[in-house]
Amino acid sequence: MYNNKVEICGVDTSTLPVMKEKEKEQLLREVKLGSKTARDKLINGNLRLVLSVVQRFSNRGENPDDLFQVGCIGLIKSIDNFDITQNVRFSTYAVPMIIGEIRRYLRDNNSIRVSRSIKDTAYRAMQVKEQLINKNQKEPTVSEIAEELGIPREDVVIALESIVDPVSLYEPVFSDGGDTIYVLDQVGDKNDDRNWLDEICIKEAIKDLSDREKKILSLRFMQGKTQMEVSEEIGISQAQVSRLEKYALKKIKS
Repeated sequence: MYNNKVEICGVDTSTLPVMKEKEKEQLLREVKLGSKTARDKLINGNLRLVLSVVQRFSNRGENPDDLFQVGCIGLIKSIDNFDITQNVRFSTYAVPMIIGEIRRYLRDNNSIRVSRSIKDTAYRAMQVKEQLINKNQKEPTVSEIAEELGIPREDVVIALESIVDPVSLYEPVFSDGGDTIYVLDQVGDKNDDRNWLDEICIKEAIKDLSDREKKILSLRFMQGKTQMEVSEEIGISQAQVSRLEKYALKKIKS
């Protein structure tokens, strides 16, 4: 639905520009000096980034136009709050901000009722989390969030868990050449004697992977990053990421 000439919010996605990192850095410096023109250019030049994040939420039955608009709000917040003195790529900072904005929107439109007090605690925890990420440039622990809020760690866990969207058993978690694996496929029987043996086999297979292959699989399937985001983070092309990912999965399967 997002390929070729599909329109989203009236925008032809095939015509979205791709902005180079040097150009982003220059525009960010101009934004900090108060240039509205640079800010508009930076927003338009990063709409593809928003689109890549929206794709992660494509199976939730939400209107893609709505998600795209909410993602753009996250992008704008990223531009306004980005610290150019930090040695961090803009996309590395912006993606979590865009994801957070979309998740907030989904929580606010969740049909499952959660008490107002728990919801307020969850929102304050999310705000503190973003503040700590901005300050330390890394994901904070639950204990750090609890300490900042001055409440028990358990209260933070309960609050954050209460606003997590339920996952459908038919939500795809991996697809390779048309062979899709759904959440339902990963629900096993704890009485199955083969479970422990399968787990050992998988762990042994992963041990045989190179550090780069382990890193790629971790970023792709544990952190949910796209191949383009992985390529930017580890400094190789998207084609190399795709090749290494397929090779690593093939080694594990065999």
